[in-house]
Amino acid sequence: MTAYIVEKLGLPPDEANRLRTDYTAKYGAVLLGLIKHHAIDPHEFLARVHELPPLVEVLRAERGIARLLAGLPGRKILLTNAPAHYALPIVEALGIRRHFERCVSIEDMADRRAWRAKPDAIMLRRLLVREGLAPHRTWLVEDTRSHLKHLRHFGIKTVWITGHLPARNSLGDAMPRSGRPHYVDIKVQSLRELRARLATGAGASRAARAARPSNSYQ
Repeated sequence: MTAYIVEKLGLPPDEANRLRTDYTAKYGAVLLGLIKHHAIDPHEFLARVHELPPLVEVLRAERGIARLLAGLPGRKILLTNAPAHYALPIVEALGIRRHFERCVSIEDMADRRAWRAKPDAIMLRRLLVREGLAPHRTWLVEDTRSHLKHLRHFGIKTVWITGHLPARNSLGDAMPRSGRPHYVDIKVQSLRELRARLATGAGASRAARAARPSNSYQ
């Protein structure tokens, strides 16, 4: 993404990296900032910056991830700010595609008026209505803490999963992963821990879940 910004906007790499990080923090996805402020072609952006390497060489996953997902109760919906052509091969390679009822990618979040991404409130409200999800029985499982903060007011339950977060972001700033903010209902290191917490009554056993794919090579 940084290389794309360097090419399209003619910025030095450090400034492009900072812009990418700022837009991601402000809008949820760098794409939205580039559309709003620089009128880039969203389809070209999604195609150019989401070219996958050989997945077997780069994917890392929690041991037994398919079995752990299968053991989580409720419907499971994959909600990701990545495009479908990027997200689906990842979940297929991990052997977990069949455990998700539906994949909602960034293309699916767009409407006739605008492109949208997590944590857009309009997008989530429409998703809950379309899928028939009662907020108080819905869990949002995220590694991005700011998404949980912005969407908690819907009445959904929030899970912050931290085990695979890097120590620092691409700017060298420390990534927050200590403590448990008030808008986080459950904080876990892994799916294994989440499954154990839910089994012992830390969450509703019949809750629906919206989750995002882990993705260590953005």
